[in-house]
Amino acid sequence: MPVATTVFVHHWAFSLFFVGAIALCALMLLAAFFLGGKAHARAKNTPYESGIDSVGSARMRLSVRFYLVAMFFVIFDVEALYLYAWSVSVRENGWSGFIEAAVFIFVLLAGLVYLVRTGALNWAPSRSRHCNNRDSVASTKSHQ
Repeated sequence: MPVATTVFVHHWAFSLFFVGAIALCALMLLAAFFLGGKAHARAKNTPYESGIDSVGSARMRLSVRFYLVAMFFVIFDVEALYLYAWSVSVRENGWSGFIEAAVFIFVLLAGLVYLVRTGALNWAPSRSRHCNNRDSVASTKSHQ
């Protein structure tokens, strides 16, 4: 038997599932295209949310700090999954696994300390600018 036929015979269920999934997606897209609404009016294209007309643009610029915190969350969350997997197999790993996990936790804590010290997790405005502004306002009042 040719190799391609042998592979298909061993994986016929996956092949059938894959073809069925592609066919179902195509069927749903075609049904939505043919059965969907065709109304094109001025009010049809305006956003409407819970009975309130929208004001302004939905395109809101977010601070880079928001994305930084999101990345930090994902990074530390994935590492929590690694620690969970380690805790499930702690008896099989023995002391070498414990030492490796301790080093891993130490590296995580060092990264967290670095983030805190650099101010990457600080969302509040810095006090130095506020104090400098107060000093500059006081100095301008004294000069007048």
